[in-house]
Amino acid sequence: MNEQELKGLAEQLGNPSGKKGVEVAEMMDRNNIKMTIHSIDNLEIKNGDSILEIGHGNCGHLKLIFEKAIEIQYTGYDISELMNIEAKKLNQNLIQNNSIEFKLYDGDIFSEADNSFDKIFTVNTLYFWSNPIEFINEIYRTTKPNGIFCLTFAEKDFMEKLPFTKFGFNLYSIEDVQKLIEHSNFNLEKIENQTEEIQSKSGEIVSRKFLTMVLKKTL
Repeated sequence: MNEQELKGLAEQLGNPSGKKGVEVAEMMDRNNIKMTIHSIDNLEIKNGDSILEIGHGNCGHLKLIFEKAIEIQYTGYDISELMNIEAKKLNQNLIQNNSIEFKLYDGDIFSEADNSFDKIFTVNTLYFWSNPIEFINEIYRTTKPNGIFCLTFAEKDFMEKLPFTKFGFNLYSIEDVQKLIEHSNFNLEKIENQTEEIQSKSGEIVSRKFLTMVLKKTL
């Protein structure tokens, strides 16, 4: 891929749009499924939980959440209007029979009141947070007491090797994120590491290391 194509790919990964955005979203759903499952598993979902997903994409994984327990309430936020539309389209049957809501937002503020969600998770959105300290405190605000937030991402040493991440990606090491967490009242409960073989967004097969940080809101 040339520089212009890499830049276009980076823009689509951050905010999918148009016909190309649908294709990129499908690729992200396939490539990120292990990361998504890892994040969901660490939520320890229970019956009746209210769950927030930040950056749901096309949400092809939604059924995996509803297989975990009953009477779940799911809210998904995304900055992409296309992803809002695609998620609703792909999950029509689930939406008809469950408490599910997909919302558009500006990437900074949720409309819910304080202490709204039992569980919150996000996969591969950290790189695009415009105000990371303010945003993690916004996540904390909407997490219920004793609630869990799972932050799943690939570390800087892997991401910086990918040719498109120089266009608009903010990359983080574990230490960088730990410093970010210190600006909130979240407690870091554990860090789980995984490695997988994937086809990168630009076509080559790579070994990706990723991790999930499990945070808890304690008062």
